[in-house]
Amino acid sequence: MESGNNTRISEFILLGLSEEELQPLIFGLFLSMYLITVFGNLLIIMAISSDSHLHTPMYFFLSNLSFVDICFTSTTIPKMLWNIQNNNKGITYEGCITQMYFYILFGGLDDILLSVMAYDQYVAICHPLHYTVIMSPQLCGLLVLISWVLVALNSLLHSLMVLRLSFCPEIQIPHFFCELSQLVQLARSDNFLNNIVMYFAAVLMGGGPFAGILYSYSKIVSCIYKISSAQGKYKAFSTCVSHLSVVFLFYFAVLGVYLSSGTTYTSYSSIIASVMYTVVTPMLNPFIYSLRNQDMKQGLKRLYLMSIIKDQLY
Repeated sequence: MESGNNTRISEFILLGLSEEELQPLIFGLFLSMYLITVFGNLLIIMAISSDSHLHTPMYFFLSNLSFVDICFTSTTIPKMLWNIQNNNKGITYEGCITQMYFYILFGGLDDILLSVMAYDQYVAICHPLHYTVIMSPQLCGLLVLISWVLVALNSLLHSLMVLRLSFCPEIQIPHFFCELSQLVQLARSDNFLNNIVMYFAAVLMGGGPFAGILYSYSKIVSCIYKISSAQGKYKAFSTCVSHLSVVFLFYFAVLGVYLSSGTTYTSYSSIIASVMYTVVTPMLNPFIYSLRNQDMKQGLKRLYLMSIIKDQLY
């Protein structure tokens, strides 16, 4: 069938989480989780930016991760809340493509930043004497910049590939946001090339960072094993616990999304996996880093004391 979007699509219909009797509960639940996500990650960013003790590569990457998590959640949840509030399930064609672009962008950034943070952990544990030299501000900034460029190009590629597809005049998406694999599967034109690009990009952009995390932690385990004292081993391993927890949570959600993707019917398992990936993981990240990290606890306390002092002065 001829490719190209010859049929003008005015809007897509989002059917995920659309049960009428559950709308008030869903609205309240997702609004609460969204506000907790934004507030928690903003606290992390403010604590890091206001405390000179936290101006290190590790917390520089963490502040970037928190910013990306806010943007990632904001890509899908506000539109869903708006639709529930206005009793409307539609999203425009342009809005759907835009949402898909930013969803891929910030999801990919999450993945790469976790890999960069794993490398930072490796340098800190295995090369502590050269840490400040290796993880220079220039290198940290360059790693973040390269991450943004790579995922932006990847998102642009997928968006352009979807634009070449044609759809039926009225498309119902069995999800609460515009997800790439759903759009590709629902196209009425040939989507073979889209599937090839999608799976190739998933291996490259998903498997690459994951392989980097595995390599970094294999080196970290090797270095910890060489430490003679049990206290030294515990101290070295404890610095990785927060990051490992976030990595496990992130890839557990990604695996759920991958296993439940590719179905063109409403699947509660797919929706639950997507909620874990887009909402729950970004919401829990600040708690994991603040509860397991003494430096972050102190930074948050100093931020709180600064706000009290300012209130007393004014």
